[in-house]
Amino acid sequence: MSIIQKKEKNLIQLISKLNTLTLTYSQPTYEIEKIKTEKNEILRQKFEIEKKNQELMREHRYLKEKITNLQSEIKKKLELDDNFNQEIDKLSQETENLVSEIEKWQM
Repeated sequence: MSIIQKKEKNLIQLISKLNTLTLTYSQPTYEIEKIKTEKNEILRQKFEIEKKNQELMREHRYLKEKITNLQSEIKKKLELDDNFNQEIDKLSQETENLVSEIEKWQM
């Protein structure tokens, strides 16, 4: 269970407990208002945390996709590099063969 899920579970339990409080406890009005204010503040914090979590998840997906794309580009460039080097090696070998043939003909 993630930290966010634990916090959410705790918040839900706290909200549930706050909702079960009634005036039968003979609490003064200011206590009730204080509890309601705290409840509203907890709900607001929960909303903000959920919103930030969604933003982070979006950013995570974006960055993960970007990394995948960059890895793909690097792979393609490496393949092109390898092909280029192979072509250079072939041309070099052909050049050596031609020089060798020319030297034979000149003798």
